[in-house]
Amino acid sequence: MTSCFSLKDQLLNPEKVRYLSYLFQAADTGFNGNGFFDAVMSRLPELGLKARIAWIAECLCTFLPTDLDVAAPILCAALPPPLDPTLSDDDFGDFIFAPFGDVVVTLGLERAPDLALDLLCDITQRFSMEWAVRPFLNRWPELTLARFADWVGHDNYHVRRLVSEGTRPKLPWGKGINLEAAVPLTLLDALYADRTRYVTRSVANHLNDMTKIKPEMVLSRLDRWRAAGQQFEKEMDWMTTHALRGMVKMGDPRAVQRVGFDPDAPITLDRLEMPASVRTGDVLPITITLQATSATGALVDYVFWRLKADGTHARSVRKMKQMKLKAGVPVTIKKGHRLKGDATTYRLLPGCHRIDIQVNGRVLGGADVDVIVG
Repeated sequence: MTSCFSLKDQLLNPEKVRYLSYLFQAADTGFNGNGFFDAVMSRLPELGLKARIAWIAECLCTFLPTDLDVAAPILCAALPPPLDPTLSDDDFGDFIFAPFGDVVVTLGLERAPDLALDLLCDITQRFSMEWAVRPFLNRWPELTLARFADWVGHDNYHVRRLVSEGTRPKLPWGKGINLEAAVPLTLLDALYADRTRYVTRSVANHLNDMTKIKPEMVLSRLDRWRAAGQQFEKEMDWMTTHALRGMVKMGDPRAVQRVGFDPDAPITLDRLEMPASVRTGDVLPITITLQATSATGALVDYVFWRLKADGTHARSVRKMKQMKLKAGVPVTIKKGHRLKGDATTYRLLPGCHRIDIQVNGRVLGGADVDVIVG
């Protein structure tokens, strides 16, 4: 039997905890690395990923002084060198340093916010502190935003990215923040022209979050940035597409137009073929033929309407193809949609589901499909 992949065991495992213990031990600060390792391992195997981060942080607080002024040098001494600052893109870093953010929040949020923010600036150069900085935005908004205003010019791109990522309205896993959506825009004004994709991707993700709250504001800002000409055109195109991906999926004609497609293009759906029924676990084959009366670009998606337990349908947009259509020349596209019976986020129910074909944001046609579970 094939064993299931475990993200928690890949990111936070006994080897990683031993590595962290070694870093503290090697720093020769008096930290009890062996005792810390034993304490963490007493519960680690039974916990999920987020719970492991919280538990490691709790154990760190047990073995560290409660005064952040005293604990800060110990934490800093255990940090490895910063991630390579010469790169233009990177991942978060090593997850074993995620608990450091929780420690800084616990020891510094109320009693030493200035020092805590200094520490987060250092730690984020080893592992992103986007989750840890958000409690400071809520508790000390003026102080934290002033610090962010300095960080947009920081030499290390991980620190610059923290400004955008930390203020995202809908950051995954992140604590909610009390900022109005428009407040961080002045910070993004200083970041959108960044020369590192790690930063510009965060800016685009931030804007994608904002489209769910203030779509007009996002469209206006993207137009302003493009007119300013401070970012390379190719990168500005990429950012626009990434920032508006949610609006494009929803078929918003303003977004479709800004990513380079005509929402009113003269395109017809001449054929849609797929089985009338399919079993879970199988692939639903979808074949379509499109035709345009004049040459135009086509952004082709399909919408899967999944039946829910209450009888309504959940909408999910999937990519089919991005292409150029010649006038009067039919083009056939084939796509397979796997009907997962064991998806982690939902349970596929038996009954009538639906596929719609969406081109340049407009639904051109669709058909129902009966899903048989088993």
